Amino acid sequence: MDLDLETKAQILKTLGHPVRLKIVALLAGKSAYVFDLMESLDIRQALLSQHLKVMKDHGLLKARREGVRVCYSLKEETLAEIVRLMQVDV
Repeated sequence: MDLDLETKAQILKTLGHPVRLKIVALLAGKSAYVFDLMESLDIRQALLSQHLKVMKDHGLLKARREGVRVCYSLKEETLAEIVRLMQVDV
């Protein structure tokens, strides 16, 4: 991930919420549906959707629609490495 400092700072700012750090940890090396993330994080769907939208809008997540369900994954696995180094538990 060869990015300028401004972009790197924006990524860190976007990750600057405990729920978003947990989302990255949950998506490390895999993809997950909104329902699965909601259960793992134990938060309401509306709140989770807000966090997912922010992360997607800032280019951290990919979303794939499968019928009525949406499956999310990390755009870059290096995000998972950052979160792993921070020892974020889920």
